[in-house]
Amino acid sequence: MGKELSIFIDESGDLGNYQNHSPFYIISLVFHKQNNDINNAVKKLDNYLAEQGLPNHTIHTAPLIRQEQIYRNLDLSLRSKLFRQLFNFIRNVDVSYKTIVVDKKMYSKQVDITNMITKELSSFIKANLQYFLQFDKIIIYYDNGQVKLTNILIAIFGSLLDNSEFRIITPNNYKLFQAADLICTLALIKNKLLSNKPLNNSEEIFFGSAGKLRKNYLKFFEKIEFHQKTKILS
Repeated sequence: MGKELSIFIDESGDLGNYQNHSPFYIISLVFHKQNNDINNAVKKLDNYLAEQGLPNHTIHTAPLIRQEQIYRNLDLSLRSKLFRQLFNFIRNVDVSYKTIVVDKKMYSKQVDITNMITKELSSFIKANLQYFLQFDKIIIYYDNGQVKLTNILIAIFGSLLDNSEFRIITPNNYKLFQAADLICTLALIKNKLLSNKPLNNSEEIFFGSAGKLRKNYLKFFEKIEFHQKTKILS
């Protein structure tokens, strides 16, 4: 069997102009080499969800933190446990990630945001082309949440990587897509903090403080961030 790389992609925000409730547009890419088995970690997370009366549940971290939508009747303790279970799942599988962050204050037109995303993603792939070409197949997974992003992804990966194919998926079927969702959520909060904006009320209740957020979660993600590959890795 040939070497295969999976890339799970999610986004946070929208491609519209800057608004206070949507200051950033963030794309997360989670990379998983298929020869690294994650079945036991998936089963452990599935079993935990079933024990909590949430079989086949898809964890959506932003509403989980804000106690919205399906989480509005869940107390802080259970919501925190669900978050930690997904976080621990990521810790126990061999993955890396890349985020592309757009500060929408810097762009006055939607087309400028789209162009920036296209350039950033293209530059990233070109800088790591040798790494990506070592794989016989690269499969990009996205849920088609935003059609414009779908079109960007298909165009870029299709033109730069002949060994790639694109698949539209249902998030519930892929824990690594839910991992990309968590990474997007934390990247959004991190960039707000870097912009000298405090945690909002929901975030402070959930994480305790910005310091605890950095210590308990953000430091770990610094360790698994995809850094530029200059040689073929095994």
